[in-house]
Amino acid sequence: MAKIKYFYNPHSLDFEKVTTSMRSLALRVFGFLSASIVAGAIFLIAAYNFIDSPKEKILKREIENYKIQTALLNEKTEKISGVLKELQDRDASIYRSVFEAEPISSSVRQGGFGGVEKYRELEGYENSDVLINLNKKIDQLNKQLYVQSKSFDELTKLASNKTEFLASIPAIQPIANKDLRRMASGFGYRIHPIYKTHKMHEGIDFTAPTGTPIYATGNGKVVEPDNGMSGYGNVVLIDHGFGYQTLYGHMSRVKVRPGQKIKRGELIGYVGNTGLSSGPHLHYEVIKGGRKINPINYFFNDLTEQEYSAMRELSERPAQSFD
Repeated sequence: MAKIKYFYNPHSLDFEKVTTSMRSLALRVFGFLSASIVAGAIFLIAAYNFIDSPKEKILKREIENYKIQTALLNEKTEKISGVLKELQDRDASIYRSVFEAEPISSSVRQGGFGGVEKYRELEGYENSDVLINLNKKIDQLNKQLYVQSKSFDELTKLASNKTEFLASIPAIQPIANKDLRRMASGFGYRIHPIYKTHKMHEGIDFTAPTGTPIYATGNGKVVEPDNGMSGYGNVVLIDHGFGYQTLYGHMSRVKVRPGQKIKRGELIGYVGNTGLSSGPHLHYEVIKGGRKINPINYFFNDLTEQEYSAMRELSERPAQSFD
């Protein structure tokens, strides 16, 4: 049974029964419900922002684990990149120089591997930048590893041809010249004997009597000289393969013909004074990859260290060339 409440009315000086209207009751109920809803909403907001659900806790642990794994992968890619850089340096400065192969250019090693679209599916996440950069590093490493693999394939092929390579490159003097004083002019700018101008001398001149034997400096095949070599008189051009050619000019007589295969040390002709020449001598050139280079670097098979030093000194003296 509900309790009846009274209140003292000072006007009537009497106690009167407390009565509640439906409107007041409705307002009280509405106020209570409103306060409850607001309190509940505040609690839910606070719980949502500051209290993790079990599922959220699991997801956060997984995210932290992914971050750790990503950092470890970044560290591993950096280590792999360092090892690959070492291999690339050895490849360029040691392995390829042993076989006299041209180093691979940095533009080839660092070439592109795809556009922006390749990583679009990784965009829009909290760690998108980290994931995209990691994928770029891995793709770059894959490209560089492929290039290095192809380089090793080429070096393997060169190694298998090493015996042929060593027999083919020019490695002896074209004239049996042991006293070394017969080398009249070396590689570099010299005074031309005919035109008396300062001109690049692209070979070495060996003075010797007419009829002195001339020998091939490496294995190869005699090829037809081009029209621009008419100033050399009777000339022999040998293609040794591996990018090497040698030229022998101003001969009195030629003992070989185009297409003939030649062995190192084989007689190919005799010293003469044909073409634009100021006296009997052999003009000898070494050509590598279409570029004429100093032949003094290719007399290592039949000279001692002292003889080689003496010849280099002679070749560097400024003098007039014979052609």
